[in-house]
Amino acid sequence: MERAFSSTFYLSLSFFISVLLFFKLARRSKPKTDLNLPPSPPKLPFIGNLHQFGILPHRALRDLSLKYGDIMMLQLGQMQTPTLVVSSVDMVTEIIKTHDLAFSDRPQNTAANILLYGCTNFAFALYGENWRKKRKICAVELLSTKRVQSFGAIREEEVAQLVKKVREAIW
Repeated sequence: MERAFSSTFYLSLSFFISVLLFFKLARRSKPKTDLNLPPSPPKLPFIGNLHQFGILPHRALRDLSLKYGDIMMLQLGQMQTPTLVVSSVDMVTEIIKTHDLAFSDRPQNTAANILLYGCTNFAFALYGENWRKKRKICAVELLSTKRVQSFGAIREEEVAQLVKKVREAIW
């Protein structure tokens, strides 16, 4: 019995140490960049900074911005790209006006990439010439004044149904 316990203990200990070494080597093998990135709160493996949000994420973001500043980086889950969080109106204005092209792209989503043929549709396409052509087609063909007015009755019917359901839920 003692021998079985000791072999199980040593096997578990060696597995735990090998997992720790793997994560240590994986972290070390990432290329170090000399980018001047904004501050970031400490993150956990796999979930990133999601554990810091709690049930009131807007308040957690406010508290983090008080601690780390108006601009910070957060890792939301296992996404490859960290999320830039901006909490100041002045910073948002600067980003939109002076750095609009750098921040206008969409993050690549693996599921969308597989399911939507390499993200070539309008909703997930990367910003560029292809996206601009698709946006122009949508504006001319789908969102023209005549086309939008043709669906006015359907919109009114849907709004009436929504109001009816809300009224029934309240009363």
